[in-house]
Amino acid sequence: MSDPEVRAEAAPAVARAKDKSPWNWLLFLPIVVPLLTPLFNHDSPRVGGFPMFYWLQLLFIVLGVTTTTVVYQMTKKRR
Repeated sequence: MSDPEVRAEAAPAVARAKDKSPWNWLLFLPIVVPLLTPLFNHDSPRVGGFPMFYWLQLLFIVLGVTTTTVVYQMTKKRR
């Protein structure tokens, strides 16, 4: 491969690495919240017969999807 080809392939990776949007900090939320075990170390309240542990895990999934969507929408490049 010649040098121009190498530089052309590396350009997108460099552009992504320089994305320093403050919105990216929001992505720590779905990582840290599930680690706070006192939040879900209970049997009650039950929702639909499911203990708190199980339905709260589903809410963590919704939190992760929502957070990722918001960060993506706020940081994508406008054409």
